[in-house]
Amino acid sequence: MVVKSNQMEMKQEKRFFGLSGNVFFAGLVSFCMDVSSEMIYPLVPLFLASVLGVNKAMIGLIEGSAESMASLVKVFSGWYSDRLGKRKRLMLAGYSVSTLSRPLMALAGGWHQVLAARLVDRFGKGVRTAPRDAIIADSTEPSWLGRAFSFHRSMDTMGAVVGPAIAFIGLQVYHSSYRQLFWLSSLPGVLAVLIIVFFIREKRDAPVRADAEKPRSTGGGKLDRRAWFFIVIVAVFALGNSSDAFLILRAGQLGVPAAMIPAVYLLFNLVYSITAIPAGIVADRYGRKRLILAGFVLFAALYAGFAVAGSPLAVWVLFALYGVFMGLTEGIQKAFLATLTPEGLKGTAFGLYAGAVGLAALPSSLIAGVLWDRVSPSATFWFGAATALLAAALFAVFIAGIKSKPSFGE
Repeated sequence: MVVKSNQMEMKQEKRFFGLSGNVFFAGLVSFCMDVSSEMIYPLVPLFLASVLGVNKAMIGLIEGSAESMASLVKVFSGWYSDRLGKRKRLMLAGYSVSTLSRPLMALAGGWHQVLAARLVDRFGKGVRTAPRDAIIADSTEPSWLGRAFSFHRSMDTMGAVVGPAIAFIGLQVYHSSYRQLFWLSSLPGVLAVLIIVFFIREKRDAPVRADAEKPRSTGGGKLDRRAWFFIVIVAVFALGNSSDAFLILRAGQLGVPAAMIPAVYLLFNLVYSITAIPAGIVADRYGRKRLILAGFVLFAALYAGFAVAGSPLAVWVLFALYGVFMGLTEGIQKAFLATLTPEGLKGTAFGLYAGAVGLAALPSSLIAGVLWDRVSPSATFWFGAATALLAAALFAVFIAGIKSKPSFGE
């Protein structure tokens, strides 16, 4: 049996902190790429607004379009990795494309060029995300899924701590030259690609689903109905979870100096990284559903906080709590989805999950930008709080409906 063969292989391979080599090095890859991404991400909305003079609605369009590009690619990349049974090459291609986007950002002279750079970057993310998540799931025992995905999120987020820290220092060294930092961000991206080449191993017995139906014809119809319902709930939540660019713009509006924005974002990612692994351990031991539900409720409270905040101090506190929310939910949602998905369809499931979140990003960011420009900045965050509460209510119904049904691998 393929499943038994995979489990035997997992037990025999070298472990790093109890995790398989693929999980450990996938985490290291994400650490390097997030150093690269987060060196520039908190600066992009500032670059667009202050250097290129772009309004908030256009910033929302740029970010939403980029994330939607990624979402469409994620669906097919996940399906194709299941059909092909070779996930590493897709992971490598995706990280390589994203690294190539950094020079495009550095050379951008208008909003349309920034959009092009963001589309290239997110295309690469779309190619790599589902195959990478499937590699992690294929390389992990079911009882360790929460820890494996939370470790990955923690490493990813540690990169998002180091990246803004470099940006913060770089703004001082380069006298607020955004373009110099955009060029510098290429280096950790190259390192991420090299780690994939030399250290990520294709699972020899990875399930191959040559008969898997294309997402465009069936939407991955062979998935369990519970997986579909969970993906719908996550999409509802994502509709109000607009781009973090709006959190950054809100911080600036409330009096946080532009030079301190990377430090605020660093705090968020530091808290996120610290809480992710403990949250994964707790989820594996006491239940993933409870933490996911708590995360939805916490998000609603946080966005309400951003709506009523009136000082820079409130911004620092809210960004720290936002890190707690991310630690409670991001990796654990993927671990939970893995338990709802049979072997050989995990790439498809992760692709659909990421695709649903990404597709919601375009209307989410557009709505956020329009509410900001035409109603008030607070309206953007009240909308997000309302959709989070709706998602929490739907997830509570979901929990009640699956109590008697066993999950895959549990």
